[in-house]
Amino acid sequence: MKSATFTGYELSNWELIRRLLALSWRYRVGCLKILCAQMTLLAAGLGTIGLTGLGIDALRHALDPEARPPQWPLLLTPPAEWQPMTVIGAISGGVLLLAAVRMSVGYLNGVWFGELLQGRLVVDLRAECYDKLQRLNFQFFDSNSSSSLINRIGGDVQSVRLFVDGVLFQVVNLVVSVAAFLAYMLAVHVKLTLACLATTPLLWAASALFSRSVRPAYKHTSDLFDALVQRLAESIRGMQVIKAFGREKPELAKLEAANDAVRDAQHQIFKKVSTFVPITLLLSQANIIILLSYGGWLAVKGEIGVGTGLVSFAAILQQFSGQIANIGNIANSMQQCLRSAQRVFEVLDAPIQIQAPANPLALGKVRGDVTFKNVTFAHTESAILDGIHLQAKAGQCIALVGPTGSGKTTLLNLIPRFYDPTAGRVLVDGLDVSKLDPLELRRNIGLVFQESFLFSSTIAANIAFGRPEATQEQIERAAKIAAAHDFIQTLPEGYNTILGEAGVGLSGGQKQRLAIARALLLNPAILLLDDPTAAVDPSTEHEIADAMEAAMAGRTTFVIAHRPAMLRRASLIFVLEHGKVVQSGTHEALMQVPGYYRNAISMQAGESLHLHAETVSV
Repeated sequence: MKSATFTGYELSNWELIRRLLALSWRYRVGCLKILCAQMTLLAAGLGTIGLTGLGIDALRHALDPEARPPQWPLLLTPPAEWQPMTVIGAISGGVLLLAAVRMSVGYLNGVWFGELLQGRLVVDLRAECYDKLQRLNFQFFDSNSSSSLINRIGGDVQSVRLFVDGVLFQVVNLVVSVAAFLAYMLAVHVKLTLACLATTPLLWAASALFSRSVRPAYKHTSDLFDALVQRLAESIRGMQVIKAFGREKPELAKLEAANDAVRDAQHQIFKKVSTFVPITLLLSQANIIILLSYGGWLAVKGEIGVGTGLVSFAAILQQFSGQIANIGNIANSMQQCLRSAQRVFEVLDAPIQIQAPANPLALGKVRGDVTFKNVTFAHTESAILDGIHLQAKAGQCIALVGPTGSGKTTLLNLIPRFYDPTAGRVLVDGLDVSKLDPLELRRNIGLVFQESFLFSSTIAANIAFGRPEATQEQIERAAKIAAAHDFIQTLPEGYNTILGEAGVGLSGGQKQRLAIARALLLNPAILLLDDPTAAVDPSTEHEIADAMEAAMAGRTTFVIAHRPAMLRRASLIFVLEHGKVVQSGTHEALMQVPGYYRNAISMQAGESLHLHAETVSV
């Protein structure tokens, strides 16, 4: 079976850009509004520069009638009877009006940016990634760390957003602005324009080299940040172990080392950015020297005006140079979002290996017959289960016994289709589970894991997690069957008590009884119990065993167990070794034949007698 891992998954830059453009197209209405706003701001800015230059030429001509007269745009010559100050006042009013337009449109542009990017794109993309994770099978999560997945849905989705505001809008704005600025400058003086733009090819070449050099650095930083988050998460989860062994300082040193590695990698990126941006600014500012020398000479000769020529040209050239210098920021944003897009699309493109067939069979009311027919399962080349033949009739309790790694948990996971067998078939009521809708199948199966996870919510919400519409009466009935009702009643808020993270504050036995109640609320025909008493003390084991016995009544039950008290309750016991069934029968029958089962039970009995003798001697 193919491993659900990201290893080897790599999209080309052009494929990433194509998909990012397709993502932006989904929000084309919002993008178009923002682009219109930015074009309005550009036009208003150009108008302000033009009117300012026109005002300077008008004022100079009023002071010196022999000076070059102002060149009015679009044949909009003021009336001849207007006084010079009236003309200047009208031009000033135009500048003020354009400033008001820029203020209003700038405000709308900021609002629309927030609505589009943070209010829609980021939220939708995170929800899409989480939806995809919900539909991936257990093997995917076995192959990929939770810290990496959290980083992808958190930070990387935010960086993908950077493509819209940091690349797409910036590139469009750059192209349109440069075209407008270029047209304006060419209209003023062609040779002066060509002279001032002589350094532009150097800027493009520098941008290409910069982009090529920083992409590996962003990839390396992302990997280091994943490792940092994983180290932090493990340290928090394992704080009791760290304190118990007095390992605070060594663990702190490891975290600091991981943190320093991220810092150093980011420093290398910042160093390259800090070098590249000033170079682009230097090249762009060199154009001003050309303008002041060549343009000044043209102004003295009277070939261009001082206001609409030299001053406006200088302002436009500054804007032009700023846009060209912005190529560095665009290139940096592009590399950052390309790396993040790669990581986000890895999640979105991960194959869904467990899917409902096109025309699933109707399951109907489940009786609980479960059959394994020559089932083999392998993650890689080595088989975890090999040729399993096993049958459980409705209402039977099937116990699975075997050493660690023999495939017991994997066998349970095949019944609700958390995995599909590599070969063979798993049948429920005679129907191949691969031909059933997994969601419908799982609604008829209750599960209790070895370490049951509880959510940071009320006890009632945890019990009703699989059936949120359940009434309080139904929740309490399930809790009573699971022997959880009495201890719940002793809590401060009863069923409304809010649990801490992962059920902190409850004992292991209490957590397991809540997990049993959660499984029972579904009223499942099939119950899967993955060694729920493995990590509890003997007194708690007795409580859980009583709860399990009540839960198993009238249901087909598969239980992984090692304790004789639980194994005696089983209708049939299957012993697994190296992924194969090596023994089967009742407890009494298996105790009569040599093998793993009798050895394991005899060893437990010997340990119990030894502990009892020590207790008596004390």
